[in-house]
Amino acid sequence: MSDVVPVKNALISVSDKLGLADFAIGLVECGVTIYSTGGTRKHLEESGVQVRDVADYTGFPEMMDGRVKTLHPKIFGGILGIRDRDDHVASMSEHGMVPFDLVVVNLYPFEATAAKVGATREECVEQIDIGGPSLVRAAAKNHNDVAVATSPDQYGDILEQLESLGGTDLAMRQTLTAEAFEHTACYDRAIADYMRGDSLKGEFPSTMYMSLRRKAQLRYGENPHQRAALYSDPSVKSANLVSARQISGKELSYNNLLDLDAALEIVRGFAQPAVSVMKHNNPCGAATAERIASACSKALAGDPLSAFGSVLGFNRTIDVETAELLCEPGLFIEAIVAPDFEASAVGLLTTRPKWKDNVRLMQVGRLDDTGPAIQRRFISGGMLVQDADRMTSAPLQWKTVTDVQVDDELWDDISFAWEMVRHVKSNAIVLAKDTALIGVGAGQMSRVDSVEISIDKAGDRASGSVLASDAFFPFPDSIEAAAEAGVVAVVQPGGSRRDSEVIAACNQHGIPLVLTGRRHFKH
Repeated sequence: MSDVVPVKNALISVSDKLGLADFAIGLVECGVTIYSTGGTRKHLEESGVQVRDVADYTGFPEMMDGRVKTLHPKIFGGILGIRDRDDHVASMSEHGMVPFDLVVVNLYPFEATAAKVGATREECVEQIDIGGPSLVRAAAKNHNDVAVATSPDQYGDILEQLESLGGTDLAMRQTLTAEAFEHTACYDRAIADYMRGDSLKGEFPSTMYMSLRRKAQLRYGENPHQRAALYSDPSVKSANLVSARQISGKELSYNNLLDLDAALEIVRGFAQPAVSVMKHNNPCGAATAERIASACSKALAGDPLSAFGSVLGFNRTIDVETAELLCEPGLFIEAIVAPDFEASAVGLLTTRPKWKDNVRLMQVGRLDDTGPAIQRRFISGGMLVQDADRMTSAPLQWKTVTDVQVDDELWDDISFAWEMVRHVKSNAIVLAKDTALIGVGAGQMSRVDSVEISIDKAGDRASGSVLASDAFFPFPDSIEAAAEAGVVAVVQPGGSRRDSEVIAACNQHGIPLVLTGRRHFKH
């Protein structure tokens, strides 16, 4: 027995009219009678599509500015009636109900209205759809007999089945049903979030939902044997990798996306032109300068060996001068993220180096917004949620606790190092000189190991540098190693029981120690 349901009658009532006229014309050509309401009916009639007015069919006029139009038994009976139940068919016939085989509905633009600057609560409330979700849910519930379309993306597949099969098959109706309930769930979630507001007296909500949409199926995850996909969060409005425009290059990998996201997070924290160089989700180079090309040169010089095969983040448009620098022999860059690219720079990056058009160029737009204020992280059995670590303290709040004070010319490096250390995995140590990263010790179980790694990375450049630690020093041994390498200032949170020993070590070596009072663990 065939599971194909012929489509003879369709009910159409949509807010998003993209592609609707062509879809409706295709339905009519397949012998479908269309019933419609208000603005949708007018749009179709202006497009030359013959439509039956729902108000004429129900004998009940639209009223209250369209708030009441499809909420009628003749509509819902025609959708919910089970076609192989004699009693249902008899009731439909007795009350003159048309059996609707296809329901095409998408909902009032609540999210778009709420996102508008200056939108009033009254305007937002008016975009809470009542009849639309009811129609969608009714059709989805009765999917054995009814197909439901909630997106213009579905129109082509539906028409293809009508033309090839004479109706819709069960597999398609089941797929459409799942998408329909996702549509109404996301819609209700957006309304609930708006009504709840951004916070509940400073507390996290008692229940948290996420409505994510799959954007891409990735080739694989961190390793080739792992499957992976990319999902977008419609609630994120700031510049981000998921909504970025890919100007050139191969498909982004799972690891590319992680590194590019981290690179972007670093540079958006600087007001000056800034560049970050990421490798395995840790910065191996970063710098600020008066010009973006100078910042790029300094950043790449931080750890040239590790920079091979890295991804780069910029907080300014990539110009020709910067592109010329990136095209120099010996460099290999996997991907670049920036607010924008000059056309000539794109031409250079995709034609001159050995990588040619393989380099992935990601345009994210202006970095005015600081990005999401909440971080979410899945663990087995649930999810951790926290405020994003964006509250960086200013030098005016810091305290120099050693007898020797900080030379004025070192404050820029100290501020830069302190900004950078929060982007490095704990235990984190960074060395900086001339507002550039020259040594990084990341993710070590011992803090002194991180110090030694950062010094080893910096080499001779460690002399005259400043050192930043994401948390307090538990022992003075790290200060001893820093002094031997020629470090000229240290910045760290403080708070250890042995702070006095660390301060004494700094005094002994003539190294000023600045305490910020804020820790920057990144696990």
